[in-house]
Amino acid sequence: MPDYAMKVEKDVAVVMRDGVRISLCVYRPDAPGRFPALFAASPYQYEMDEVPAFPLFLWRETGPVEWYVGQGYAYVHADVRGAGRSDGEFEFMGSNEQQDYIELIAWIVRQSWCNGRVGGIGQSYYAMAQWLMATYNPPGLACIAPYDGLVDQYRGSNYHGGIYCSYRSVWYTTLRADNQHRLAGRHGRAPMRFDLVGAMIDHPLDDEFWRVRSPYWRLDKIKCPVLSIGHWGKMGLHLRGNILGYEEVKAPKKLVVTGARNTFEAHRLFDQVEFHEKELLPFYDLHLKGKNNGFMESEPIRLFVRGANVWRAEAEWPPRHATPVAYYLRQGPSGSVTSLNDGGLSTEAPAEGEAPTSYTYPDWEWVNGVAVIGPDGRVDPVRRVLTFVSAPLAADLDVTGPIVLKLYASSTAIDTQFIVKLTDQQPQDEAARGKGDQPAYTPVSKGWLKASHREKDMARSTPQRPFYTHTNPQPLTPGEIYAFDIEVLPVAYVFKQGHRVRLELANGDSPATDGVFSHPYHPSLIGTDTIHHDRAHASRLILPVLARER
Repeated sequence: MPDYAMKVEKDVAVVMRDGVRISLCVYRPDAPGRFPALFAASPYQYEMDEVPAFPLFLWRETGPVEWYVGQGYAYVHADVRGAGRSDGEFEFMGSNEQQDYIELIAWIVRQSWCNGRVGGIGQSYYAMAQWLMATYNPPGLACIAPYDGLVDQYRGSNYHGGIYCSYRSVWYTTLRADNQHRLAGRHGRAPMRFDLVGAMIDHPLDDEFWRVRSPYWRLDKIKCPVLSIGHWGKMGLHLRGNILGYEEVKAPKKLVVTGARNTFEAHRLFDQVEFHEKELLPFYDLHLKGKNNGFMESEPIRLFVRGANVWRAEAEWPPRHATPVAYYLRQGPSGSVTSLNDGGLSTEAPAEGEAPTSYTYPDWEWVNGVAVIGPDGRVDPVRRVLTFVSAPLAADLDVTGPIVLKLYASSTAIDTQFIVKLTDQQPQDEAARGKGDQPAYTPVSKGWLKASHREKDMARSTPQRPFYTHTNPQPLTPGEIYAFDIEVLPVAYVFKQGHRVRLELANGDSPATDGVFSHPYHPSLIGTDTIHHDRAHASRLILPVLARER
């Protein structure tokens, strides 16, 4: 195995078409010859590449640079315009930044140390940049491997289901401080003037501002091979992008979804040489070095199945061998959890005239979004929201694929919002239940929809995944019953025998349970919502279930 020493060339300036100087750090083998190059672009400042690759530094998303150089790759890390040591104005993946990617790839290909082949690399921002640069098919770009990268800025991060998410505003505040502040009052780069937070608030619909920054709309133009790697635990940011990106790309492609449960576990994986050696290096070796290693000949999809905690290969996505099974929202009680209603969830359809479930908001006990402090002094996410819980499962339930909640609802307001959580509720002994203790649970999936954004794009919607336009808000008529098809993010999860399937429903969430991917509770959200679940309005959760013998 090659083991090259690393040569580092800092502050390499490349002049763009408009005179802006983009600054690079080039890491490459300290040896003669031509090598393939890995290209990473972000606003995270290559001068910070020397900090430890720990989850504490979530923006340290390059992967093991020196290890790749040792394998015979050059690694080019660019500060995007307006960030780090690059000139110009930062514009958060706007058209100018995208054109810079193309010119930088062309510059890399021209270098005497490059063999003419470039691959994209990196997590999150780096991954989003990869999706974007590949849609232009620049000469020399031979493959991309977007690890943990969304494709739709509006739906994937900033307005889940049309509901404003505060994550990006926190991200941008930290990014600007990291770029500008230094120890003992010293200064980094000049201030980043772009008002991204203001722009987010000024663009509550999916307009041109978001679409120019969203590769989703032109993924079918990508021609180079794609290795899309996502994580089941990144529901609030990148999961949907890695799966949707895989679905839409027409080029040679593979999909891997890991069992990382959260941002920190996903980050930790990408820091590990062992992960790169197994999951990414064979892909790069094939497409950038021409090694005949058969990487693209195996099953195109590998999924970590949570609950069972095993890896499984699939030939297609979504799996056509999954059977849609309806779990109907029922009146209950389930007797298994303390919530506003303790509703049921059953494969048996409701009878005619089954009474609906209503709740009034905001709730007087909500203190941190919709979460409350329970009698034991701990955060309780379900005590003051609606729940619909199944009976204990008679056998393991293998759910793999996209999920839809068909919800019949009315409101006293002209708008409301639905934040949906799918949860694995674990068995609880009778003594603990008798004391009012809440059962242990595992978050499985989430879905979001602002009621006024219910208009679907019929050309892009499928029975398994509704796709909303988010361009034409339509107020509700108070008291009228509407049918809402709500996208719940895909899963590969086994609910074990004796466990229960739980659906949680409210018009908000909480930083205590959803972290930075929560949604601020707007003061206009005042009213009463009614969930209908009678025979004529059979609200139901449709799960893609695999046969037990698989």
